[in-house]
Amino acid sequence: MAFFETSDGLHLHYADNGEGLPLLCLAGLTRDSRDFRYFAPHASQYRLITLDARGRGHSDHDPEFMNYNVLRETQDVLELLDHLNLTRAAILGTSRGGLVAMTLAAIAKDRLSAVILNDLGPEIPPDGIARIMEYVGRRPTAKNWEQAAETLATLMAPAFPDVSPARWQQEVQAFYDQTPSGLALRYDPRLRDALLQQAEAGTPPDLWPLFLALEGLPCGVIRGSNSDILSPATFSEMQRRLPTLQAVEIANRGHVPFLDEPEALALVHSVLEQIQ
Repeated sequence: MAFFETSDGLHLHYADNGEGLPLLCLAGLTRDSRDFRYFAPHASQYRLITLDARGRGHSDHDPEFMNYNVLRETQDVLELLDHLNLTRAAILGTSRGGLVAMTLAAIAKDRLSAVILNDLGPEIPPDGIARIMEYVGRRPTAKNWEQAAETLATLMAPAFPDVSPARWQQEVQAFYDQTPSGLALRYDPRLRDALLQQAEAGTPPDLWPLFLALEGLPCGVIRGSNSDILSPATFSEMQRRLPTLQAVEIANRGHVPFLDEPEALALVHSVLEQIQ
């Protein structure tokens, strides 16, 4: 496994495979580079780079939990690009990874060749945030992968009605460790503390300027048709404010599409083909 050291002394895990256009994949809030295991078989033409953000996957946990914030995670991405001697890369950002991608566009646009957002926009509905806070930082009550897969399939059925039990089994095996005392999180549970303290800090920032910083870059957005994180209204407004944005909605998907859906793959490849 490959690691690099951040400017504040953490060792973060990344993978760097293939040749061609550099495509850096950034995962969701509690997820890690395994989020892109369904996409990877369809990306052989790219130099596919995945990162476990601080506190997730194989990366070090941060002793200062308030460093679990988008600005610090954006700095980590820039330091990874420097470590790899990459002047520019395309970003495929899922959820939290999309927030990092938009922040990069605002503060270091010259390091980007394209941005694709997976089920993330500049407005996040309170109901979606509340659902996420129900599970962040809490160990599942299921004692094994089989129980967890059954629970997950039941919970996600309304948003993902055509997903097989085998896929939910793969999901829980990728994101929980089986231990003698039950299932364990593969991320630092203090991520929850960071989110709670950040929420107490006041009104959330306006993210539209970050999104509009994408102007001039090849860019795209993928929405799950049943998503509670990227609303239809925000999805539509994103296209109105940034007419060059390529957009696709994936049927029978909530938050987030798996990125092996044909429509999602077509959008990713279409955006990346625009890079000069």
